[in-house]
Amino acid sequence: MGSKEGFSETTIPCLLLLFCLGCKCLASEFAVTQTATVKVDATPELARKIPDTLFGLFFEEINHAGAGGIWAELVSNRGFEAGGPHTPSNIHPWSTIGDDSSIFVATDRSSCFSRNIIALRMEVLCNDCPADGVGIYNPGFWGMNIEDGKTYNLVFYVKSPETADLRVSLTSPDGLQNLASINITVSGTSNWIKMEHKLVAEGTNRTSRLQITTNKKGVIWFDQISLMPADTYRGHGFRTDLISMLLDLKPRFLRFPGGCFVEGEWLRNAFRWRESIGPWEERPGHFGDVWHYWTDDGLGYYEYLQLSEDLGAAPVWVFNNGISHHDEVDTAVIAPFVKDVLDSLEFAKGSANSTWGSVRAAMGHPEPFPLKYVAIGNEDCWKKHYRGNYLKFYNAIREAYPDIQMISNCDGSSRRLDHPADLFDFHVYTDSRTLFSMRNTFDRTSRDGPKAFVSEYAVWQHDAGKGSLLASLAEAAFLTGLERNSDIVQMASYAPLFVNSNDRKWNPDAIVFNTWQHYGTPSYWMQTLFRESSGAMVHPVAINSRYSGSLAASAITWQDSGNNSFLRVKIVNFGWHTVTVRISTIGLQASVNALGSTATVLTSGNVMDENSFSHPKKVVPVKRQLRNAAESMQVRLAPHSLTSFDLALAQSTLVTLAEKNDEYLRSEI
Repeated sequence: MGSKEGFSETTIPCLLLLFCLGCKCLASEFAVTQTATVKVDATPELARKIPDTLFGLFFEEINHAGAGGIWAELVSNRGFEAGGPHTPSNIHPWSTIGDDSSIFVATDRSSCFSRNIIALRMEVLCNDCPADGVGIYNPGFWGMNIEDGKTYNLVFYVKSPETADLRVSLTSPDGLQNLASINITVSGTSNWIKMEHKLVAEGTNRTSRLQITTNKKGVIWFDQISLMPADTYRGHGFRTDLISMLLDLKPRFLRFPGGCFVEGEWLRNAFRWRESIGPWEERPGHFGDVWHYWTDDGLGYYEYLQLSEDLGAAPVWVFNNGISHHDEVDTAVIAPFVKDVLDSLEFAKGSANSTWGSVRAAMGHPEPFPLKYVAIGNEDCWKKHYRGNYLKFYNAIREAYPDIQMISNCDGSSRRLDHPADLFDFHVYTDSRTLFSMRNTFDRTSRDGPKAFVSEYAVWQHDAGKGSLLASLAEAAFLTGLERNSDIVQMASYAPLFVNSNDRKWNPDAIVFNTWQHYGTPSYWMQTLFRESSGAMVHPVAINSRYSGSLAASAITWQDSGNNSFLRVKIVNFGWHTVTVRISTIGLQASVNALGSTATVLTSGNVMDENSFSHPKKVVPVKRQLRNAAESMQVRLAPHSLTSFDLALAQSTLVTLAEKNDEYLRSEI
């Protein structure tokens, strides 16, 4: 609860009192308020540049993050492949309109596409069909969000031996509300015909469905039925509102597509990059057996690379190294897997004239993608064949692409790796108290070995809830340690990134969404206070207090888009008491302009408070302007809070503070 402009300095103690009472603090806590000094040494010789890549994103196809999430395709199981290769097969979530006496549907192998051979055969049995017709409908992923005035691109393949009249509509879930319709005549032919139309909605329904009906007896085949909003991000197929959440984090890299999704419970269900490229109609899709749902792989290897480019983030390609959760490929026969990965790198990095680079160019991206990082497997270090397989991949990639940085699954934070690597992967999911205590984890890591990639971190257990304040504070403390140790820690990302509220396979997650809403958990908002750290200068920080065990801090200097410079001091108070902190700095090469400085606080009335669709900003950072030097150098930290002070830096000749404040600053800085 920040103070408003125009308040006098005498109101500040009152505001602090009201703030504490608003957080349900006891009045007696003022008597036991803790004190601490946070000393920032900004001496240039001790400053160190943080890697440009420090904070980024990890995207995994989990919780319907992609299919039914960031990938804007509205039709679920658009090619009828999810039922498997056996026919007739389950076509869920497709359903019929009409009873058994009027319509019969089944799948067969009549598709015109060689890599996804299943199609839907619809036989209309009625001579005198209902006026509204009979047919099929698809509810999408827990309903389709159809909005008034928006355009939706419809594509489908159809064939019928006799002329057929179809009506394609967007309706409410019960079919009673019509939002958009188009009549289509299919000429009688034995050949498949591609239909492309635009539907413009005349109404809004958040849980709509797509339906195709007819009232004429006959047989019609359908395949690859797609409905996409026309307003996807940059026309690349991504849901715009969810992309905006990612852009606000200013990510420096994107790790994809998993995670366990890369491995599969069994290798037959692992992600295959070759089958996820090319025209979308020809992609066979696959069943992600770790998270238990089908993906049509419209969001494929190419789209992940495109997403990285759209976000301005370096792509980090995690590939399968011949190992799943339950089976492994022996190192003696791993060569085809190695060749497959080399081909994937040529697809991303090769010239438009190369074998696989030409495939990329044909998809619309003639210029190579700047792929610089690859992870050889995921969480496989302890597997029997990992080290043998790893070396096969490592040596082949190093020879073909010496610029690529390779990431080992083995943890090198406490002891040196026994194999070559540019980076090692570090994952941590634990309770809040443990993660808070891990803020010093990399203090003792050898500086001579490979760099650390903390590619998955989060508070996960009983005190995480569905995204609690407490979890975010422990994570913030952990990140201050990563900033401080960024000479050895090169990259870090929270996990998981997304969850569809209808498929919570994993809690908590950074961003929660459904068909039309989204919100960030406290862990998401915590990360916004670290988004300027990548590429900034980090400075040594010392905390002097009897109760420093409940505090964590870091300090950076950074510049905004207008080249204004700031000293940012972030302090986590993980304890139950208010802490009065005196910020002391030495070695600054510029004066502090308190009039341009701010304080941003992330806290709430209860440590287990969460955000929700009904209260999406219950726990979010609150920024206020600091109006004098004393307020910027001595502050009170609320219990269980993250406070970020941005102290504006200016040349001493430009300092416009009142004389007494100027004198105060000279004595303190």
